Amino acid sequence: MSSLRNAFGARETMRTAAGSVAMYRLSALTGQTHLALDKMPFTVRVLLENALRNTDLDPALVSEAEVVALARWRPGATPQRGEPEEFPFLPARVLLQDFTGVPAVVDLAAMRDAVRVMGGNPAGINPLVPADLVIDHSVQVDVFGASNAYAMNVTREYERNGERYALLRWAQQAFKNFSVVPPGMGIVHQVNLEYLAKVVQTREGPDGTAIAFPDSLVGTDSHTTMVNGLGVLGWGVGGIEAEAVLLGQPLYLLTPEVVGVRLFGKLPEGATATDLVLAVTQMLRKVGVVGRFVEFCGNGLSALSLADRATISNMSPEYGATSGIFPVDDETLRYLRLTGRPAELVDLVERYTKEQGLFRTDDDPTPEFNTLLELDLATVVPSMAGPRRPQDRVALPEVRANFAAAFADQLPGDERGTDVTVNGATERVRDGSVVIAAITSCTNTSNPSVMLAAGLLAKKAAERGLKTHPYVKTSLAPGSRAVTDYLNDSGLTEPLNQLGFYTVGYGCTTCIGNSGPLDEPVAEAITKDDLVVAAVLSGNRNFEGRVHPQARAAYLASPPLVVAYALAGRVDVDLTAEPIGTDKDGKPVMLREIWPTQEEVSETLARVVKPEIFTKEYSKIFDGDEHWKALPVATAGSGLFEWDPQSTYVRKPPFFEGLSDTPAPVSDIIGGRVLLSVGDSVTTDHISPAGSIPPSSPAGKYLLEHGVSQRDFNSYGARRGNHEALMRGTFANIRLRNTLTPDKEGYWTLYLPTNEVMTIYDASMAYQASGTPLLVLAGKEYGSGSSRDWAAKGPLLLGVRAALAESYERIHRSNLVGMGILPLQYKPGETRESLGLTGRETFDIVGISGELSPRQEVVINVRDEVGKTRQITAIARLDSQIEITYYRNGGILQTVLRRLVADQRGN
Repeated sequence: MSSLRNAFGARETMRTAAGSVAMYRLSALTGQTHLALDKMPFTVRVLLENALRNTDLDPALVSEAEVVALARWRPGATPQRGEPEEFPFLPARVLLQDFTGVPAVVDLAAMRDAVRVMGGNPAGINPLVPADLVIDHSVQVDVFGASNAYAMNVTREYERNGERYALLRWAQQAFKNFSVVPPGMGIVHQVNLEYLAKVVQTREGPDGTAIAFPDSLVGTDSHTTMVNGLGVLGWGVGGIEAEAVLLGQPLYLLTPEVVGVRLFGKLPEGATATDLVLAVTQMLRKVGVVGRFVEFCGNGLSALSLADRATISNMSPEYGATSGIFPVDDETLRYLRLTGRPAELVDLVERYTKEQGLFRTDDDPTPEFNTLLELDLATVVPSMAGPRRPQDRVALPEVRANFAAAFADQLPGDERGTDVTVNGATERVRDGSVVIAAITSCTNTSNPSVMLAAGLLAKKAAERGLKTHPYVKTSLAPGSRAVTDYLNDSGLTEPLNQLGFYTVGYGCTTCIGNSGPLDEPVAEAITKDDLVVAAVLSGNRNFEGRVHPQARAAYLASPPLVVAYALAGRVDVDLTAEPIGTDKDGKPVMLREIWPTQEEVSETLARVVKPEIFTKEYSKIFDGDEHWKALPVATAGSGLFEWDPQSTYVRKPPFFEGLSDTPAPVSDIIGGRVLLSVGDSVTTDHISPAGSIPPSSPAGKYLLEHGVSQRDFNSYGARRGNHEALMRGTFANIRLRNTLTPDKEGYWTLYLPTNEVMTIYDASMAYQASGTPLLVLAGKEYGSGSSRDWAAKGPLLLGVRAALAESYERIHRSNLVGMGILPLQYKPGETRESLGLTGRETFDIVGISGELSPRQEVVINVRDEVGKTRQITAIARLDSQIEITYYRNGGILQTVLRRLVADQRGN
C-alpha cells in the first residue's frame, strides 16, 4: 500500500522537536460517532486510538464498525444490535522474561519445524512486532551476607543455565525484531520502566511517513502492568497469547469495563508506597475487579511520584485487574527526564499527549467509569500482607495476632525451638522466627524512596549498634544497577552491608521462589521441631510454598520494614509497641526512633538520584558481562534449531506434532474422571510451581534418572524449556491440597478405578493409557497469580480436557483456551458443594461437538459411584468467537500456524 485511506479524516501532521510525524486524532470522531472524549476514561482513549489507527493501516483487520462501536463507549452500555461485541487490539511490542521467554522461544523453534513439515517457509515464523527479553528470573540466592555474594551467585547462575542462555543467544540471531538483555542487568519491569518504554512510539507507515502513537505492550509476566504507572497501557498474558502477538495476531478484547479509583490527600508520616499498594490491593480485591481495567484519577495523583505510581500499577495482578493505569501528566515528563530519556522523546510525549487528549491535569473533569471508588491517602498506615495472600493486609500492630490466628492449629501452647549456631553465634530458632528477610522484586526495588528509606534505617540502626539475628537469611536484589549507584552515592551501601544486606543479584530472587537454601543448622532446627517460621520480603507474592518450602508464613512489606524485621528476628512482635532490639549500651531501641522521616528520604533522593546514573547504566544494557560474552554462539544457519535429545533443559515440545492443515472435529468429553479436586484461590504456583524441585517428586526422579545431580536440579522455572520435566512438575506444589487425598499435601491424588493413592503424574499416565479424559474441579479464583503458560500446558500434557470452577482469573482462563482446554464455570449461585460433587463421579460433557456460541451453557451428565445419573449445566467460558475458533483448532498457536501456512500458499 503506497497511500492510506485516512479513515474518518483522522490522520493529521504534527510538528515535534525531531521533525514532523503523522497522528490519528481522536477528536475527528466527535461529530461522526458522538464521541465525548473528555468524559471517556484514558484507558478507552488509548484502545480507541489503536483501533482508529489500525483501521487505516490494515482495514482487513480492524473495521470502521469496530471503531464506531468503541467510540460510543459509555459506562454500562451494551453493544447495539449488529455492533461488534469484541474488537482487535494490536500492541506495539512484546516483553518477555527468561522463565516464560524460554518456553516461548522453544515453541517458536518447534513451530518453524512444523511449518517445514507442512511445506511452508520456516522463516515465516518470526516476530512481526518488536520483542525484548530480559533475563532476570534465574539467579538464586545461594550465597548471602558476604561481599562476594553477587559474584558467586552469578557464576552459579551460568553453571546452571548456560544451555538455556545459549538458546536465547541463538534466538537473537535467528529471529528478527528480537533483543535480549543479559543476566545481571536488572528486573524486566524495572528495565522497561526506566529504559525500554517510550510512552509515545513512532514507526514508519506504509507510505514512508513516521506515525506517532501511544506505546502499548503485552508481556509474559503478570507484572507487566508496572509500566502503567508511566501511562503506558500493557498487561500480562500467557506465553501462548504473547507468541500469537509476536506472529502478528491481534488480541481480541470485549468492550472494556473500567473501574476508577479517585485518590485524594497525602500519605502521612511513616507510611510508604508499599503500604499504599497493600491498601489498594485489599480494597480492590474486596470490590472485585477481575477482568476489568482500573484507572487512577484525582488530585491525589499529584502527591505521588512516578515510582509510587509504578508500585501501585505493578500489583494489578494481586488485586485482579487487567491493568491499573495512571494517565500521562507533568510527573511523567519529569520522570522521563530523570531517567535520562532524550529531550526529543520528552518533547514528543508532551506534544502528542496534549494534542490527543491523553494528558492529565488536576483541573480535568473526572471521567465516567463503570464504577468509581475513592481512597484518602491520609488513611494509609504502615502494614504488611500475609501470611499467605497479598490481599490480606495487616496493620503493623496486628501482625502478632494475625500470625497466631493463621497458624492456631499448628502452634502448641508452649514455646518450642532449638538453639542453633551460625557463623559462630548461637541463638534460638523458634515458632515465629524470621528466617528470611529479603529486599527483592520489581514492586519495590524500582522505587528510590523506599530503597533509600531502607538504607537510612540501616544506617541509624548500625549507628545504635543494632545487629540482625544470625539465623536470618538477609539479601538485597536491586531491580536495576541504577539502585546500586544511588545507594553507593548516598553512603547507604555500607550500613546495609553491616546488617547483612549485601547485593546477591539483579533479578527476582526470593520473590519468584529463588531464595536458595537456609543455613543448614537453621533448616535442621525447623525440620526437627516442625517450626512455623516466617519470611519477610518486599515482594508482591506470598502464596503458600512459593517463597521457601520451610517458611510457612510469608509477609509482604516495604524495604525498610524488611530491615526492621531482620533486626527484630521475630514476626510475632508488635514493632509499634515493643523494642526492635538493644543498642550497644544495652538500652532498648524502638522502631520509631530509627525510622527515617519523609524529609530525610526526600532530601537524599534529590541529592543522589540523577539522570547521569540511568544514562550510564543503560548505555551498556545489552552488552552483558564476561560470562555472557563467553557463551558458545550457535549459528542460526537454516533458521532451524538443532534439538539435543539428551538435553534436560531444552526439548522439542509435542504441541505441533502431526499438525494438519485443518483441525479434527472437537468431540464431546465422555467418561471423564477427576484428576484432582481443589478449593478456592488455587494459584498458578500451585498448578505449576517455579521454585525448588524436591528429589522425591516426579520431576526430581526424572532428573535423577537422566543423570542430573540434586545440586544441579535448578528450579521448575528454569526447566520450562523441557516438557518432560514440567509435565511431571504440574500440580507439584508441596502445599497443594486435593480433596481426593485429604490426608496428604502436594503432588498426590486418588486413582479412582482402583482407589489407589499415587502421584498426580502417575495417575495421569494410567488414565491416558486407558483413554480416559480428565477434569479438574476447583473453587473460586482458579488460576490466580502469575501469567505462566505452563499452568495450562502442563494440565494438557497430563490429559486434562476441561476444568470446572466457580470463577477464573483472567490470564489463566485465557491460557486454558489457548491450549485447547475447556474452562467450564458453575452457573451463578451453584458450587461443587451445592451440587453435591465429590470428585469421584464420572462426567460426560455433551454438546461441545456442535455449534458453540460465546458463554454457552453445556450439559454435563454426572454418574456417581453407585451408577446413579443426574444432569447439571455449566457455562463454557469461551468468551468470544475468536476463542471458539482457538478452541476448535486445539489452541491459539495451532490456529496461527495454520493461517501462516495458508497465507504462504496464497490461500
